[in-house]
Parts: sequence; C-alpha cells; structure tokens
Amino acid sequence: MAKGKESYTYFCNACGYESSKWMGQCPACKEWNTFVEEKVSSVKGSTAKRIHRENTAKPSTIAEISMEQEDRLIIGIAELDRVLGGGIVKGSLTLVGGDPGIGKSTLLLQVCKALSDKQQEVLYVSGEESLKQIKLRAQRIGEMNEHLKLFCETNLSVIEETIKRTSPGIVVIDSIQTMYQEEISSAPGSVSQVREATGVLLRLAKEQGISIFIVGHVTKEGTVAGPRVLEHMVDTVLYFEGDRHASYRILRGVKNRFGSTNEIGVFEMKTEGLKEVANPSEFMLTGKPQGASGSIVSCSMEGTRPILLEIQALVCRTNFGFPRRQTAGSDINRLNLLMAVLEKRLGLSIADCDAYVNIAGGLRISEPAIDLGIVMAIVSSFKNRPIDDKLLAFGEIGLSGEVRAISMAANRVAEAKKLGFTTCIIPKSCMDAVKEIKGIQIIGVSSVKDAMECF
Repeated sequence: MAKGKESYTYFCNACGYESSKWMGQCPACKEWNTFVEEKVSSVKGSTAKRIHRENTAKPSTIAEISMEQEDRLIIGIAELDRVLGGGIVKGSLTLVGGDPGIGKSTLLLQVCKALSDKQQEVLYVSGEESLKQIKLRAQRIGEMNEHLKLFCETNLSVIEETIKRTSPGIVVIDSIQTMYQEEISSAPGSVSQVREATGVLLRLAKEQGISIFIVGHVTKEGTVAGPRVLEHMVDTVLYFEGDRHASYRILRGVKNRFGSTNEIGVFEMKTEGLKEVANPSEFMLTGKPQGASGSIVSCSMEGTRPILLEIQALVCRTNFGFPRRQTAGSDINRLNLLMAVLEKRLGLSIADCDAYVNIAGGLRISEPAIDLGIVMAIVSSFKNRPIDDKLLAFGEIGLSGEVRAISMAANRVAEAKKLGFTTCIIPKSCMDAVKEIKGIQIIGVSSVKDAMECF
C-alpha cells in the first residue's frame, strides 16, 4: 500500500518471504502469523551502487583454482577448530547464535585474542557494548596486543568503509541485529535490515577474502532471530547451548559448508573465560550415583567423537487417571514408543506408570543408539534393581523388540574401555566390528529380552 512517497511491504519473519499484502499463512514456509509490515524506500542507494560497480572478475576453470594450506587458519582453540572442520576458512561468513548470557561474546573475544597472538589483524565491531565494557571483559580473558582493534559502531556503511581501509584478516560483528543501513528506513533488527546487512557482509567476505563472524540473537524457540534466509546466506551456523546457570557450554555446528555438521565442542565457563573440556565423557559422568536403580551409561556419537552419558529413569505408579511421561534431553515420542515395546514384548505392566527420563549433563540426544540404555534404565527403575556401575549399553530398538546395529561400534567400545568400563552390551550384529578389542567384556544381544537377562 502506498502512503505518500513511502511504500510498505510485508515480510515473513520465519523465511523472509515478501508480499504486497498481509497473509495469515506464509505460502513459502507454511508458518502462521509471521508477516510484519515494514516501510521500504523507493530507491535503494546500495542497490544502485552495486549495479554501477565495476566488475573486473572473470569466470575460472577448476584447474585454475589453487588450493593452499593457508586457506584454513588454525585458531588454537581445539574444540572450536573441531566444530569448524579444522580451522577458519578464508573469506567465510560464520553465524554464532545462542541464548543471552551464554558466552557468545566471550568466546569470540577469546578467538580474537588467540588470532591476534598469531600476528593476525583482527577487528572487533560492537553495536551493544562500549569500548570500556569490552575492555573490562577482555581483562578477565588475558592481555591483548596491538593486532586487535576495537570499534563501536552500528552504521553498516561506516563499518564497511572501516573494513576496506584497515584490511583486517578477521572481523567480528556483535551483533547483526544492531546493524543498520541508512538507505533502508526500517528499524535495526527488522527483516529488511538483517537481510541487507548480512548481504553486505557476505559480499565483503567474498570480495576481500576476510573471515567474518557475526553474532545473532535467538528467539524463545531457540532459533536465530530474523528470517531463516539469514542461515541460508552464511557459510557456517554455530549454536551455543547449555544452561547459563551451569558451568558447561556446548558449541554445536548445524550448518558447515567446509566440514561436518555433527561435531560439537564442550567448554566450561570460568572466571577467566571459557575453558575447553578435553574429555567430555569424563566430564558428563561426574557425580554419577553409585548403586542406584534407574541409572545406566550409554554412548552417543557426535560427529567423530564418542561421548559417554548417563541416562536416568524414574518409573512409579501414577496417582491420576492418565500417566505422565516426561523427558529431558531426549524425544518424548521415542520414550512412549520404547515403553510400548517393553509392555508388548516383555509383558511389563507399565501402562499405568509415570515415567521420567533424563540425560544427565544437559545434552540433547536424538541418536537412536541410546534406545537400549533408555530401556534398561526404565526396567531397572521399575524393578528397583541397580545396574552395575561399570556396565555400558547402546543399540537401536525396533518395534519387534529387536536390537538393531548402529554405526561406529568399535569407537564407542574403545571409549568405554578407556574410561574404565568392564562390560559393554551391544547389538549382536556389531560383534564382528569389535572383535579386535581386548580387555573388556563385550556381550552381544539380539533382542530386548536378551538384554534384560544381563543384569
């Protein structure tokens, strides 16, 4: 609708779809009530500049493109290097999201310090904090050198000129929701501003060969605020997870054009900043109760890294007509499925029981390999029969009660042996993969009934 010389359009907050009128459901992503009205300028100066900008680049063949080892820059923070796929790729754009106060700015400031110590020119642009506030936080992390430059600005045109003038190797933008362009009349943080700002930074990264990190706020659903097109534009998306009141933090890669998306990095928040956790399995099992029923250790693969975790279950008769099922760290629908398998295949009378399952340590696991651990924890709690503290179990369970094969069984058993476990219950079809491992008792089971006879 035109209002004077100003025009208005509607954007979908979820995917960035543009429409001339408001709609209840977005035709692109099918989300409801996501359209917001924004004022759009009739002429975009930035677009005109891009149209008239001289372009001297020419297409290249595959043979003409040279790959050098210097294309990846090792930060020196092993957990972050692992999630990025082996270091920072030159000219990449990385989005870091997470809850407020989780440690995004602290982590990126530590990245800036590590890179500046390697004589890399780094520019840290903050739109939320003053220079004194950044220095106050930096004093906890350690002494900074002259290769790190701080800049407080929210005008993207000024930031673009500063980047071109100083030519840093690494740029950190904290945060993308505070940046704005004068040519766009909508407020900072709106769909138009976020999309345009990310587009400018993407162009800078590719043309200048600068590696750029941008911080993104998250919504109450846990996704990066703004259109999903923001995640499609960047090369890498990292999410910082964990309870802000607990000491541990998990950095998870959900998109990576230059590496695996299954890797995680584990950090511990301390007074001097974030400290790497070299052995997450040992860290997650700290405080495990001894001789308690409903507790067992299982193993999940996060990329190439096996992580041992404690599964806790509590099963008791319900006092209401409808039993309650609740999970923390796993899928509640999976829990209902596994309890139905136990009732049908083992004859356990648990339909009238409340069931609570918890993955200790705050991890969220979606891998079906922990099915066997969940089932054994439920039976242990129901029968009030403790499981041996040195026993570990993993395997996927089907609707017929069979224990199905899972991937990388040898890596899981080797990790269990390294941490002192004496017995592993695994799918029988995986026995050939672990036959070379000695010094630990390995029991192969083909069904849930066979697994229950092991404790």
